[in-house]
Amino acid sequence: MNSLHTVFYLLQFVHYTVCAGLIIVILFQAGKSGGMAGIFGGGGSGEIFNAPSGMAFIKKLTIVMACIFIFTSLVLTKLSTNMNMMSVVDRLSNIPITGPVEPGGN
Repeated sequence: MNSLHTVFYLLQFVHYTVCAGLIIVILFQAGKSGGMAGIFGGGGSGEIFNAPSGMAFIKKLTIVMACIFIFTSLVLTKLSTNMNMMSVVDRLSNIPITGPVEPGGN
């Protein structure tokens, strides 16, 4: 296995980890009605994640993780084309298409 494959699989692991983390971070953000963040004590739960700059820590984390997600998505797309990987659509074109089989022969 060459180094390009190693980088691809390492970046793929980072990408999947960031995807899962991004889902969790977004679910913990308080929406207009409180969201899942209300589980931690009602309306004041946003104070847990407040940063001194006024922007909540969890929102900054979301922005950073979203940027990492976009970067890894673009790099994985570029690496997959360099490695001559086939997409799902390309694999479907290799499936032989046959007509319906009539019962009884011919």
